[in-house]
Amino acid sequence: MLVTDTKVDYSSQEYLDKLDAFWRAANYISVGQLYLKSNPLLREPLKAEDIKVKPIGHWGTIPGQNFIYAHLNRVINKYDLNMFYIEGPGHGGQVMVSNSYLDGSYTEIYPQITQDIPGMTKLFKQFSFPGGIASHAAPETPGSIHEGGELGYSLSHGTGAILDNPDLIAAVVVGDGEAETGPLAASWFSNRFINPITDGAVLPILHLNGFKISNPTLLSRMSKEELTAYFKGYGWEPYFVEGSEPAHMHPAMAETLDAIVERIGAIQSYARENNDSARPAWPMLVFRSPKGWTGPKEWDQVPNENSFRAHQVPIPVDQKHMEHADALLQWLNSYRPEELFDEKGRLHAEIAELAPKGDRRMAMNPVTNAGKRIKDLKLPDFRKYALDNSEPGKQTAQDMSVLGKYLKEVIELNETSKNFRIFGPDETMSNRLAPVFEATKRQWLEKIMEPNDEFMASYGRVIDSQLSEHQAEGLLEGYVLTGRHGFFASYEAFLRVVDSMITQHFKWLRKATEQSWRADIPSLNIVATSTVFQQDHNGYTHQDPGLLGHLADKKPEFIREYLPADANTLLAVFDKVLNDRQKINLIVSSKHPRPQFFSADEAQELVDNGLKIIDWASTDQGGEPDLVMASSGTEPTIESLAAISMLHEKLPQLKIRYINVVDLLKLRSRKLDPRGLSDEEFDRYFTADKPVIFAFHGYEGLIKDLFFERHNHHLHVHGYRENGDITTPFDMRVLNQMDRFDLVKEAVLSLPEAGQYAAIVKEMEQMLEKHHQYIREEGVDLPEVDSWVWKGVKSSIQGAGTRR
Repeated sequence: MLVTDTKVDYSSQEYLDKLDAFWRAANYISVGQLYLKSNPLLREPLKAEDIKVKPIGHWGTIPGQNFIYAHLNRVINKYDLNMFYIEGPGHGGQVMVSNSYLDGSYTEIYPQITQDIPGMTKLFKQFSFPGGIASHAAPETPGSIHEGGELGYSLSHGTGAILDNPDLIAAVVVGDGEAETGPLAASWFSNRFINPITDGAVLPILHLNGFKISNPTLLSRMSKEELTAYFKGYGWEPYFVEGSEPAHMHPAMAETLDAIVERIGAIQSYARENNDSARPAWPMLVFRSPKGWTGPKEWDQVPNENSFRAHQVPIPVDQKHMEHADALLQWLNSYRPEELFDEKGRLHAEIAELAPKGDRRMAMNPVTNAGKRIKDLKLPDFRKYALDNSEPGKQTAQDMSVLGKYLKEVIELNETSKNFRIFGPDETMSNRLAPVFEATKRQWLEKIMEPNDEFMASYGRVIDSQLSEHQAEGLLEGYVLTGRHGFFASYEAFLRVVDSMITQHFKWLRKATEQSWRADIPSLNIVATSTVFQQDHNGYTHQDPGLLGHLADKKPEFIREYLPADANTLLAVFDKVLNDRQKINLIVSSKHPRPQFFSADEAQELVDNGLKIIDWASTDQGGEPDLVMASSGTEPTIESLAAISMLHEKLPQLKIRYINVVDLLKLRSRKLDPRGLSDEEFDRYFTADKPVIFAFHGYEGLIKDLFFERHNHHLHVHGYRENGDITTPFDMRVLNQMDRFDLVKEAVLSLPEAGQYAAIVKEMEQMLEKHHQYIREEGVDLPEVDSWVWKGVKSSIQGAGTRR
């Protein structure tokens, strides 16, 4: 039930006049941030030194958003709403800064930005200024969980935020330029995943101001009838507020938002009182106002307001070009600042009282700094699900399927808390996570047609029923940004579809970490499956491990890359990351039947230390090896172990050290990453001068970069070389020379006495030719490849090599 404040007449002309004054104050402060460095209220004659040398920022979207923000404050007060604001338009940073300054939030977080003339001076100067703040809604902006420059994801973020937050409303302003992007268009389907009983509500507000940087926007040229049909087709109930005259727009907006809020309340009340989760037609608002509203009507004899020319800085005034300063003064004074601020520069009390109080202020809503609200997940002991690998390689299992059993219990343990979800683009079953559906369903608010549909219900902890990587990633981001836990699983190649989203999330984490007032949030966990070396029917289009290199370029404190080679190691990785904070964790995992190698203890050590010398696959007995074999990833590990077996059979006196690497970036130098290995530690693993044959899941350049500043440059990397096709799983490795035969060739050719091993090289080449012919005749891999089993090695010094 909505609680309505009846002590105030929120529709009276007196109230709307005050609301107009609040809006004018926000507009004035927004223009001031663009241009002014001092003299913020123009109490003295405007001088060149009062103006910034180079005003930078955007104006076009600002006044319309300030209008929306003021009216959202009104309904928050009237209905006691738990609401926050997402600013979708690209560069409108003044909106959330100006309004949080007016309601006191900004000063509470940044006490030096006081609500008076000195504080306003600092506020103006810092905007888009060296050492200051960004021109978009960034992590330093109170109330923000969404980067303003991140076009296309506002509605997905808002929907992720309200999942499992039944009293929360996300007011999501969608820019009409943003609305043209693919991710935003896909996100209109968000209403298919919002349960009116257990979730909150998203209020999309499409802000049609008509223009992008220099072109009209597509949706703004559609008629009201076309827009109605468009959004009704998506399943929304559109409401419209259109115009340019404040005298008309204020009462229209007030009446319309009242109707929308009451409609949301009615939907939720009916659903909750009747336990009816049928998908409603949620309301959304189409708000049409001129671009650059209330700014200069024209400039240089062409339209400015209501044109693309209002997009950035409308009047060419700066510290070195004061010819048009009078026009700037006229514009600023049109907001009548003398009616808004007292002699000390404070907003008049009767205007300031319109702002919500405490946590009801959108800039101070607790979900926007949700690190303080996190509940850790209850996690089972991963060893409960660990496989018995006392005989390495004897057992075959599917890593993701084993993980699914663990995740089933994670869901069960946290059902009361409702703070864990799985997101993906229709790939949960393909990724072999079927066991989770023994504990939950897919959340889906459309019709369910049994027996055609499977594992679908109006409530569930899995959202994977829309084939959109952008939507799945955006939902997860909104979920973790508001303090909950989860992961996003997708085919490896298609994670590249959202690598810019992941980059933006990294930028958010980096800047948020610099804000002492922001608490750490749960990490963004990404699982890459259906990987490059597992392809057996999808072909070259589905082959790209490049996200590893893309993320490795980012600041090391925020990025982790895990390549578990078997189920036990995958379990240990998840045990580490599910309650992790303030990172992006990329986990590359196999979903196909694979030999299992590592005990639970070894898996734990591999994850804790990042890498490990595997005694049972090594023949150096802790001494100086002749050769180092290393691998990172599932198939690289299989091929490395197979190569070690052949090398031992053919050269039993060869002292081999085998290293498995799970936490890839632990190989970084400590000079670059505090978590990394010192040169001395690195040499203890890889030696300073012995040949290293490194089988790697991704592009080879990443490993070469990790070795670049080390002592040992006798490195031979075999990874993905951009050779792909529709072929057998093993042939994918052969195409990229990451197979056991090529590894053996590389190993013997890297030894000082390489000339002695021509027979081994020839044998390997014959095996590769045999493979080539066999798969083209039989369509499957060689029996000796498919049936290969690790049989162990004998030490070249002391007999049988055993697990120590």
